[in-house]
Amino acid sequence: MYNNSIESIAIGTFDGLHVAHKTLIDQADGVVVIETNHGHLTPACTRSLYVNKPIFYYHLDKIRSLEPQEFVEMLKKDFGNLKKIVVGYDFGFGKSKKGDGEMLRELFGGEVQIVKEVSVDGIAVHSRTIKSYLTSGDIRTANRLLGRRYRITGTVIPGQGIGGKELVPTINLKVKKYLFPHEGVYATRTKVDGTWYNSVSFLGHRLSTDGAYAIETHIIGKTIELHNGDVSIEFVDFIRPNAKFESLEGLKAQIEADITEAGRILE
Repeated sequence: MYNNSIESIAIGTFDGLHVAHKTLIDQADGVVVIETNHGHLTPACTRSLYVNKPIFYYHLDKIRSLEPQEFVEMLKKDFGNLKKIVVGYDFGFGKSKKGDGEMLRELFGGEVQIVKEVSVDGIAVHSRTIKSYLTSGDIRTANRLLGRRYRITGTVIPGQGIGGKELVPTINLKVKKYLFPHEGVYATRTKVDGTWYNSVSFLGHRLSTDGAYAIETHIIGKTIELHNGDVSIEFVDFIRPNAKFESLEGLKAQIEADITEAGRILE
């Protein structure tokens, strides 16, 4: 049994914890996440960063063979005092997703609330839609649908060694499992040792040097020596797409222009 005090739960994959997900979650005591290993907006337990309610996880691989009735009985067993379930209009459950919201009402016996599709500025809010905006570089729209700034977290790794010498000092990151926004330069906020700083960040293939894919962030107005640990980046606005420069001098001039533009945006 997970919890005997929870009387209401919201169920879903909740990848992204976007504004539509929050509409469900606001109406429940706890959150049940069906983990699929495909949560590229909010991988694994990072969902807890955006929810101040208890979160309980079922992995899809462990429950995919359950018939709809078995799935509901599992919920009743794991949440002994369950009285209300909140799901989205497109919720499916049980083997081959045979069950939907109406079947859940029939099988559960308690209250089942089915939340209608949520839109922002006329755009239906879905994780797949947010992913599409991220990969096209429209970070502002993606953030509006998320209801927050898109964030990734990675581990500090050594860079090429030319940033601080020839260009500007950067923190280089190895990031796993997240969906990456469109290649290019962004105005960002970067969290280092618990403090958020204004920053400009690049992600993409280093076309002007070694061609390798990289995620680098430059803290505006500060030099921070960091050789290990985790760093988070929040994307505020897209500045420009990735580009190749014929010389380091040309690249440096563009980076300085990017820093100026990021500073203007972040004011």
